[in-house]
Amino acid sequence: MLKNVLRLLRYKQWSKNLLVFAAGMFAGKAGDPSATGKVLLAFVAMCLASSAVYVVNDVLDADRDRNHPKKRERPVASGAISVPVALAIAAVFLVGALGASALLTPTCLLLVVSYLALQVAYNVRLKAVPVLDVYAIATGFVIRAVLGASALVIGISGWFLFCTGALALMLGFAKRRNEFMMQGDGMGSSRESLVHYSQQALDALVVVFASTAALCYGIYTLDSETARQHSALILTAPFVFYAITRYVLLVFRENEGGEPADLLFGDWHIVGSVLLFVLTAALAISGLKLPFLER
Repeated sequence: MLKNVLRLLRYKQWSKNLLVFAAGMFAGKAGDPSATGKVLLAFVAMCLASSAVYVVNDVLDADRDRNHPKKRERPVASGAISVPVALAIAAVFLVGALGASALLTPTCLLLVVSYLALQVAYNVRLKAVPVLDVYAIATGFVIRAVLGASALVIGISGWFLFCTGALALMLGFAKRRNEFMMQGDGMGSSRESLVHYSQQALDALVVVFASTAALCYGIYTLDSETARQHSALILTAPFVFYAITRYVLLVFRENEGGEPADLLFGDWHIVGSVLLFVLTAALAISGLKLPFLER
């Protein structure tokens, strides 16, 4: 039962919520116990909110999921967890998410409520509209990034938000591509918007937003307020570029992308890039100097 509950909550997807730590890390707040506590609470709030959404999604999509080769094994679709139990779990997590965010700032509570409202709109209508369905998902990632900054009451670079949105769009269209390739003639039975896509369009969209994400992050390391204060931040860019390149390779070579979190934890190239990125970013923010880039 516990295993099925954890699968229902999609705890691996909590890795997406690590975005809430980004603003604090780039602002040099990583060593501040008070700041760390606030960001951890924001992370918990986002994990609770996202899991509540996943559970409700599984309940609403149970019939469609039974027509999908992998999703039919989800706890609600397979019957391992009943609908009433699933909804009770979602309600507990929803209350927890609102309570945790309310302990931070009014803006944090508003962001979590906005995230939940966006998910309602997505499930009611947006998930059936091609392109708009992925943009709705990407907006959720941007909200995560802003939530971390709001918990600390600090600003966040527009270039970083552009990068976050572009990365989310890359992941979203890669996921649609994976679903499109797997479904064949029955694609509309598991996701309505798939019938409006084509492989060529999805291939192009993955490449477009992979390139956009890399470009935006490159500009962020050169022309943001944080970059002006810490010129060594540019050293983090190669790890971001490498991880994006590796991800695109796996999407096109292995038809990966269906579960982005599995790649984050399962591909050692991407795992290594993330770890080296965090280490290098910490060194840059702590005062590492590159005299040839000083202004």
